Amino acid sequence: MTTDIITSVLVGLAILVGCLGIIVPVLPGSILIAIAVLIWAIIIGGPTAWIIFAIVAVFVAAGMSASLVLTGRRLKSMQVPNSSVLLGGVLAVIGFFVIPVLGLPIGFVAGLYLAEYSRLKDGKTAWNSSWESIKAIGIGAGIEFILAMLAGITFGVGVLIHFFA
Repeated sequence: MTTDIITSVLVGLAILVGCLGIIVPVLPGSILIAIAVLIWAIIIGGPTAWIIFAIVAVFVAAGMSASLVLTGRRLKSMQVPNSSVLLGGVLAVIGFFVIPVLGLPIGFVAGLYLAEYSRLKDGKTAWNSSWESIKAIGIGAGIEFILAMLAGITFGVGVLIHFFA
């Protein structure tokens, strides 16, 4: 019973970190959530744990897929190359260490804008393209976050069933 409690608490914390990893993309949040609940299902065992894991896996897969498809489709329709988003990501990581926490979004926006400015050679057009890209990425991350929260709620229900049923 003690192992079950410790495992459930640690997995709950991993889910919290995973949700934060979706908002501040330093960690692969959805993957962390799925792996944590898989470990929980292995340790707890039984049909309930595996059903909870299956539901969580569906939420996580749907969130990641929706995020990738919606963001990718929007960026492709705006003809924003992957290299612009990649440069934004690189400067986001650098910004994170230069200005802790706040440097992440600042670096991403700066990197995306610089890449788009280099490509389009016009400040206003580059900003418009960057802003639309940021909105597309934000919508994708928002959907992934909502589905990760649903996965967390599902895990919480599973824990309640395990301990109180």
